[in-house]
Amino acid sequence: MTVPRAEDEGFDRRSLHERIAADLRDEIMGGDLPPGAKLPSTVQLKGRFDASNATVQKALQLLKDERLVVGRAGAAVTVREHRQRTVRPAVYMAPAEPGEPCPWLTESSKGGARARSELLDVAEVTASADVAEALGLPPGGSALLRGQLLLIDDEPVELVKSYYPLEIARGTAMTKRRRIKGGTPAFLADLGYPPRLSVDRVSARVPTQEQYNVLQLPSNLPVLRTLRVVHSDGDRPIEASVLVKAGHLYELRYEFTAE
Repeated sequence: MTVPRAEDEGFDRRSLHERIAADLRDEIMGGDLPPGAKLPSTVQLKGRFDASNATVQKALQLLKDERLVVGRAGAAVTVREHRQRTVRPAVYMAPAEPGEPCPWLTESSKGGARARSELLDVAEVTASADVAEALGLPPGGSALLRGQLLLIDDEPVELVKSYYPLEIARGTAMTKRRRIKGGTPAFLADLGYPPRLSVDRVSARVPTQEQYNVLQLPSNLPVLRTLRVVHSDGDRPIEASVLVKAGHLYELRYEFTAE
């Protein structure tokens, strides 16, 4: 492998160990290096990337910090089991059946995982510009925020901040600092606002300080940010949620049918 010079057009300005980690990360996430597979040896990686032993070790340490691989000095490095999760957003739209937990808990618990949520905040706040627009609020308008952290096997996986129009939320249990049994979709449906349409806007972003700390991210890798707007009858927006998850551990799966 020939390392490009700084003056070459399109030169990747990341350090070599970051570039090595990026290529290996892509192979892990793409399935070329599946869970349980051994990574190429240090000697093989040195030859492939024309790198020193120290540079290869720094690249492998990045992947270990990201919890993608495991291994110790002098031993084979292997891809960790069950690290990447596929999320199907459409599954979470329907309200839970009476007495059942919210769909996220049900889906995430499949396969024996322990899924739970922590309620972080409930307050009336000034909505950000994109949330205000989504809910049809004037610039600087207020909404009810319900923020929570989702965890799987006690590992933080997603930061969720959901916003609701005050004319819907005020005077209800949504304003209380406690969990909503069955989740807010079921509660809103009981209030007369069943979900009819959910629209996702997904982007990759550098994590904010809050996201970096709450999700315990290992580095400055991008996060997947979803702005999800739920509409009820008459196309009325009833919820706008900002969902943030580690980009290197998740993929989103959308299914479409031809009309």
